[in-house]
Amino acid sequence: MRSPKRGLYAAVAVLCVGPLAAGCGGESKAAESGEILLQPRAAAGPGPFTASTATTEAPAVLPAVASAPKSPSGGGVTLRTLSGATPGLYAGAQEVAACDVARQAGLLAADKGKGRAFAEGADVDRSGVAAFLRSLTPVVLRADTRVTDHGFHDGSAVARQSVLQAGTAVLVDQYGAPRVRCVSGAPLKAPVAARVATVTKGKPWPGYRADRTLVVKPAAQPVNNLLLVSLVDNGWIERPSGTEGEDDARPASLPPVDPDEVFSGSGNSAASGSVDSAVPEGATPDAQPSPVTPSRAPLQPAAPPEPAGPDLPAGPDLPAGPDLPATPDLPAGPDVAPAPQPDLPDDPSQGMPDRWEAQPADPGLPAGGGGAAGPAQAGHGQAAPAAPMPDDPAAADAPQR
Repeated sequence: MRSPKRGLYAAVAVLCVGPLAAGCGGESKAAESGEILLQPRAAAGPGPFTASTATTEAPAVLPAVASAPKSPSGGGVTLRTLSGATPGLYAGAQEVAACDVARQAGLLAADKGKGRAFAEGADVDRSGVAAFLRSLTPVVLRADTRVTDHGFHDGSAVARQSVLQAGTAVLVDQYGAPRVRCVSGAPLKAPVAARVATVTKGKPWPGYRADRTLVVKPAAQPVNNLLLVSLVDNGWIERPSGTEGEDDARPASLPPVDPDEVFSGSGNSAASGSVDSAVPEGATPDAQPSPVTPSRAPLQPAAPPEPAGPDLPAGPDLPAGPDLPATPDLPAGPDVAPAPQPDLPDDPSQGMPDRWEAQPADPGLPAGGGGAAGPAQAGHGQAAPAAPMPDDPAAADAPQR
């Protein structure tokens, strides 16, 4: 069963310019020659540690991998990284291990020289090799992957930069990073950026392109369950880390990505890491590119709202106008005699004049119209407050219309 096509589940990062050894580990000597060894999935390659312990054949159909963006510096080969926790990064068969872990441990235990060299290349104690192998999870690569591989030479593990072909059986650690290549028994580490122009060795396989090679970045936290793509039906398999398939199950909730869309390149991209340098040996690699300056000016902070009035609080805090004389006995509506104010509207439904608001009087209005606004408002069936009462009380008895 496939999940909806909703793009990458994990963010995709693009490696930028500068040495990778400090950030991704691996011996610095592996970056000095600039050689990248292409390792076909079924070939042991030079200097294998053991006979092949791979048990799973490569998938008949592999997903398409989008090309990485070009290097910001204009030179070198840009690589794309994915977290080791990315669903669909690896494949597997339900309840079938891609590698025979017990046989791998037995072969290294039987040859003490190779076992010691393996421990050296893997950075583990010689006595802890078997336990280290049992802690790993057998899976199959779904994309060509750049690693620091090792060959056995003169009793030691010799580091070399390699690209493992998609379909290669590997053992990954609890952070989802490849640690052992099962067809050769070689220990694996994170890749190291070449400091000179790179040169590939070996015959490229059909579909190989350097800009479609991936780098696996160890997850920030241990991965309890790896979400694999089934080699049989292209569905999802949940495999607990450190197991060989005996506890495989269908995930309770599917990730929001189709298995064929994992490497489509539709996710967000961000600069983090390094690429192989294309400068001559001894030259300084390009510096980390500066962030792109936005083409438009940054947004200005919003201006504060204008105050309702210079002297009085705004909104509901206005006083109810206790200083205005009450006029409960005045007749409402048009029966009220027109006040001797030429600026007041004839129709009280048109609202109060500006000078009746609780603000300083408009310089253009006649003087004498101050005061706080009353609670009554026009348009609600109540009479508008009358103009200031004249000194003569008889004005209230003015003849009606």
